[in-house]
Amino acid sequence: MNYAQIRYMDISNGEGIGVSLFVQGCKFYCYNCFNQETWDINGGKPFTDKTQKLFFDLIDHPYITRISFLGGSPLIDENVITINNLICQIKDVFPDKKIWLYTGFLYEDIVNAITEALGGKFYENFETLEGLPKLTAKRSVTTGGHFAYLKIAEGCNKRCTYCIIPYIRGNYRSVPMEELVAQAKELVAAGAKELILVAQETTLYGVDLYGEKSLHKLLDALNEIPGLFWIRIMYCYPEEIYEELIDAIARNEKVCHYLDLPIQHANDTMLKRMGRRTSNADLVRIITHLRERIPDITLRTTLICGFPGETKEMHEELMQFINDMEFDRLGAFTYSPEEGTPAAEFPDQIDEETKKEWQADVMELQEEIIFDKNEEMKGRELYVFIEGKVSDENAYIGRTYRDAPDVDGYIFINTDETLMTGDIVKVKVTGAYEYDLIGEICQ
Repeated sequence: MNYAQIRYMDISNGEGIGVSLFVQGCKFYCYNCFNQETWDINGGKPFTDKTQKLFFDLIDHPYITRISFLGGSPLIDENVITINNLICQIKDVFPDKKIWLYTGFLYEDIVNAITEALGGKFYENFETLEGLPKLTAKRSVTTGGHFAYLKIAEGCNKRCTYCIIPYIRGNYRSVPMEELVAQAKELVAAGAKELILVAQETTLYGVDLYGEKSLHKLLDALNEIPGLFWIRIMYCYPEEIYEELIDAIARNEKVCHYLDLPIQHANDTMLKRMGRRTSNADLVRIITHLRERIPDITLRTTLICGFPGETKEMHEELMQFINDMEFDRLGAFTYSPEEGTPAAEFPDQIDEETKKEWQADVMELQEEIIFDKNEEMKGRELYVFIEGKVSDENAYIGRTYRDAPDVDGYIFINTDETLMTGDIVKVKVTGAYEYDLIGEICQ
């Protein structure tokens, strides 16, 4: 087994103070994974006898109450034997310390495997990529309870040249609408006030089940759920945006005027090499149309810097596009070759220094754009979700409809009132930072 790192005195990966072992290798490739560098099974360092001794020495302190295994996935075939042996030894030597295990396998599969193993049987679980995950137990919400993610589909048909997801997740499969509505009602009953719709691509929802794009119908149904305040849509491929969807966003009061459009680039040659299905002209037309139909819409996008074959001129064209389009939210990532994808074998790979330089260019420009946009927000009154309190200050952290959790900015509210996480208050914007706002509660 290989490992990525060992984190000592760790407080972020389980309860109490612990030691965390980040293993190498994962087959799940979850979107927005914090540890993508651990996916490659051949990466990292060998977990040797010397490493194991160091690991146990770090555990052997009374203030270490917990050991976490994560990464990567500890339970894939390449790791599971070593991890099992480690857990058994830890329980023998440190019986009072808790063990946390983070994996992409379903809870039911783990229980079944353990049950059969204890009965002397060999457990195997092979599934095709044709079906959908079946929820057999009540969902456990780990986002604080006031918002929750609702996955509306699995897989993808696009086959972008840089992306491994279609080969791992299979083709696009929509979750039946009645199941989604039932799950949404359960989440709202448990306290969720915001539902964030996610998939590898949300805009194609329903095509495989109902013969037509049906995201607008799902929005209509979710909008009727009592107690729900916001519905947010992520991962909308721009070429799949359609009029009925725009109409549904505009007419349903609970649907945030917010769309995440991952465009990746704006140069036609780059878009074609990436396997994208839009051109520069298409993107300009779609973005312009969205803003005409929904003037207060917030548009977020993501870009790849340093894709194979990109030139300085192409990068400058992208910079001009960003300057012209003035996205409200933008993230830029350096290209990382993924084994098994066509782009990983492309010639003219870009060196890491150039990738980082171009990424810095993009983010510096976006910082200027977002600061100007935030300045324009002064005086506006917006509903805000309270996310927490600023330590030792009479101030709270919140999100407007323009901010998705974990990826966008915040608004800081100065007040002597006592607020709780998940509260919804109306706030007047009074100031701006590069990415965040300042406000006060409306009287």
